[in-house]
Amino acid sequence: MISAIILAAGESKRMGQPKMLLPWGGMTVLGKVITVLRSAGAEEIVTVTGGFREEVEAIANQHQSRVVFNPEYANDEMLSSIQCGIGALKPEAEAALLCLGDQPQVRVGSVRRICDAFRASRSNLIVPSYQMRRGHPWLVARPLWDEILNMCSPESPRDFLNLHANKIEYVEIDNSSILEDLDTPEDYLKFKP
Repeated sequence: MISAIILAAGESKRMGQPKMLLPWGGMTVLGKVITVLRSAGAEEIVTVTGGFREEVEAIANQHQSRVVFNPEYANDEMLSSIQCGIGALKPEAEAALLCLGDQPQVRVGSVRRICDAFRASRSNLIVPSYQMRRGHPWLVARPLWDEILNMCSPESPRDFLNLHANKIEYVEIDNSSILEDLDTPEDYLKFKP
């Protein structure tokens, strides 16, 4: 079973308003991310919340995503949200897609290719790449979860990927959506449908 962890705990400081709640093509940013993951075949979706908890959890619940609250969200570190998400996954989960909650541009086909690569190769680490740049979501299989759970700040997900650079299976994606997220009002205006 492939699960998805949506990292949606941020405080949206640069955006100036809650990113997950912004309109996106007839739904919200978070709603779109959940819909893409479900359409791509994620069998379990867990949304990690923090800032704007009640509003974000309401959207996640509306789209049938389980939620887990990250009490460390204000420290603004992705690692603690990833750890919360991994800790909440079902025992039958074999791998986790680590997804940005502010990346509604990601395409179903791109996510499906990452999942298909895991099913075909059973690699422990699968990362999408566009023009030699790593993107999201990336997939980490259960054998590496304890290592992530044992990481401590200031270690980061990037440190983890760099440590395992020679074990990464890259999936070439033919569009830049895996690199795009919404950090600022300018990003939102540039990408919104």
